[in-house]
Amino acid sequence: MRSHFQMFAAYNAWANRELYAAAAALTPEELNRDTGAFFGPLIRTLNHILVADRVWLNRLTGEGMLPTALDQVLHTELADLRQAREAEDARFVTLMDSLDDERLAASFSFTPVGKTEPVITQHVASTLAHVFNHQTHHRGQAHATLTALGKPSVTLDLVYFLRSEGRQWL
Repeated sequence: MRSHFQMFAAYNAWANRELYAAAAALTPEELNRDTGAFFGPLIRTLNHILVADRVWLNRLTGEGMLPTALDQVLHTELADLRQAREAEDARFVTLMDSLDDERLAASFSFTPVGKTEPVITQHVASTLAHVFNHQTHHRGQAHATLTALGKPSVTLDLVYFLRSEGRQWL
């Protein structure tokens, strides 16, 4: 299981780099244009992914910033958001490298963002599956936003990562 999650942490870092490179070609107006994605503009979608990752990393490690709302805007400038994204991606890689089978099988408890109850208990492994799937889900929305803005497609498929930087997992 550890290798599986290490692959996803490395894939997410790669996919995020690809997505942020595409976003860097946008004008500020395009970056802030609402094209109908769940969180509206691309900058807000990218902020949401970062917010959710910080929430989960805080729950799993007890460290790092704990956002207070899932739609919180942490950064309005793409350069600042990109820097924060890279730091969180590095935290995921480090966390996955530190996990063993016992920790992956363990449970942990938390309360939803902005609430004091209910207390929810989940397994670490199934939570990590959700976290990586959540990133992929919202990167898909970001990809759709780039398409709606008429921008060139960015390839984010796992198989492309595996055939390039992730060859050790083939």
